[in-house]
Parts: sequence; C-alpha cells; structure tokens
Amino acid sequence: MKRLMSTASLLSAISVIFAFHVAADDTPRSRVQYTLALDHQIQKRVDLPGTVEAPKSSMVASEVEGAVRKLHAREGQFVKRGAPLVSLKAEHLEFELQAAQASHREAEARYALAERNLDRSQDLFEGEVLSRQQLDDSRYELDAWRAKIDQLAAEIRRIELDIDRSVVKAPFSGIVAAELTEVGQWVGKGTTVIELLSPYELEVRVEVPERHFAAFKKGAAVNVTFDAIAGYEVAGTVLSLVPRASAQARTFPLRISINNDDGRIGAGMIASVSLTAGDSRRVTIVPKDALITRGSKRFVYVVESDQAVKMLPVTTGLGVGNWVEVTGPVAPGAKVITRGNERIRPGQQVIAEPIEYAAP
Repeated sequence: MKRLMSTASLLSAISVIFAFHVAADDTPRSRVQYTLALDHQIQKRVDLPGTVEAPKSSMVASEVEGAVRKLHAREGQFVKRGAPLVSLKAEHLEFELQAAQASHREAEARYALAERNLDRSQDLFEGEVLSRQQLDDSRYELDAWRAKIDQLAAEIRRIELDIDRSVVKAPFSGIVAAELTEVGQWVGKGTTVIELLSPYELEVRVEVPERHFAAFKKGAAVNVTFDAIAGYEVAGTVLSLVPRASAQARTFPLRISINNDDGRIGAGMIASVSLTAGDSRRVTIVPKDALITRGSKRFVYVVESDQAVKMLPVTTGLGVGNWVEVTGPVAPGAKVITRGNERIRPGQQVIAEPIEYAAP
C-alpha cells in the first residue's frame, strides 16, 4: 500500500514539473528595443563654469554742470551712437554766448578803426609830424585788438561746445542699463547720469583651475552654453589667459569673446565653457540609456544571435551628448538594449526591435 502511494506521489510531482515547464515555455517574451554600439572618434573635453560680462560698458557722465531738463532714453531702451541721453538746461550758456558774440563784433570794429589809425600815423610819421613813440602806440593798439578778437573767438567756441555738451550723447550704440539722474536734478561736471552697455560684443570670464591651464591658448575655439537658455550654444574665442593664479583659489582668469547679434544673451548670465583638449582616439560608445548601475558597477545588456540577452560589465568614460564612451566586452555593432532593460534578466529570450539615437 505504501509503495503504491509513493509511486502516486512521484507521478504527481512529475506532472507538476511538466506543467511548470509547459507554462514556462508559454510565457511571452519581453519586448525590448536596442541600438547599435558605435565606433567614434573622441577627444577629451574640459568643461568650466563662467559668467557673461559686457566689456563695452560706460558710466556716461555730464561734461558740464546744470539742471536736468529731459531724459531722452529710459532703462532698457536701445540707443544708437550719438543719440541724446540727457538734456541739461543751457539758458545761462546761451546768454554768455550772446554777450561774447557782441564783444567779438565790438572788437572787430575797434580793430578796423585801429588799422585806419595806424595808416594815418604812418603817414604823419613820415611827414615828421608824429614821433616814433606815437607810431608804435598806434601799432600796439592794432595788435591788442587783434589779440582781443582771437580771445573772444576762442570764448565763443568754448561756450558753443558747452551748449553742445549740455546734451549728453551715447558714446556707442547700446542698451541703457540704468538711469542715474532725474528731471530737475542738478548735476555737476563729471556727474554720472546714465549707465550704458553694448549687448552685442560680450565676454565670458572663467576661472581656470591650475590642472587645465595648458589646455587654453589665445585664439582657441570653445563652445559656450547658458543655464538660462536650454539647448542654445554659441562659438567663442579665447581672448586672453592671465598667467598669474589667484593666491586663494589657485585659478587663472580667462576671457572669452562671444557674439550676441540676436540679443538672446544677457550680461551676468551663468555660462558653461567647453574645450576639446589632447589627441583624438577611437572608442566604442553606447547611448546613456543602455547603462545599468548596480552599486559601483555598470553593465549593459546586449541581444545575442539567438535573441537571448547577455549582461556585460563596462567602464564608462567621456560623455558625447546622449552617448557615452564604454570599455569592456562591448564592440561596435553590438545590439545594446536601451528600452526595457530594467525588467529583463541574463539569458532571457526577448523580442528585440531597433531604435535609433541621433549620432553625436
């Protein structure tokens, strides 16, 4: 009786195992997507943060004193070179100009009279009616009025210049960054009235760590991106690298010129400067989505010829956009799984479909 029960139990177990295998064979395969690993030429990149600055900026000051009559340009407004920024009251200068012009006309009239007197004195001297002293006095008077005319002409030019300077003009085309005065305010000679900056020729200032000093050379091309403008990149050129490090930070000041013709970049923005350095080399790259991280180790799944997946350990290197350099048993052309890799296991059969990533 016991033998019969044992045999029945064994048959039951075999049936369960058989049923399990049947069920396992009927389990649907996981659907995944793969991308081919690429052979790529790569160079080391140096990425450093920086700040956008406007090197062409000016605290525009008045060259004469007076009360502000009008503000022609307001904060944020674009002005062309020579455009009026601030007008000062200039009535007192106009009165001075009228007085100087009147004196100038008087001096010219007296000069003409002195010229005629000198001619008569010359005739009388030759007729021995006047002495040499009297002739010299007539000549001196003519010279004095000539000097007076020149003096008054210079005074007129000065007053006219001051009248012109009573309108403060833009020294270059740019944006009004700040209004530093207001209508009715008295400004003295040299008082700043407007802050003006050029938004088109900007620079990025970077503090270069000592280890990257040799990577930057004057005239080198760099790429510049901005935290505030996603996906926007401009070309830059290294203007200068000061070969003296800060005593505290041990960094070297670097200046990079960038063009801002479309006006999208603002002074004060945070920038990121990227420079290729060193010799290029051939490497294998995979999309970053292919990476599986477990603790301190990284892996990728590849689809083999029998549609089974295999886990391969890799070491990552330089990033190239959405791709990353890997070293390990992954060769260019390998089908690395980039979608669905979070739910599979080594040796599992899959249904794999290709998905493309834009090449770097």
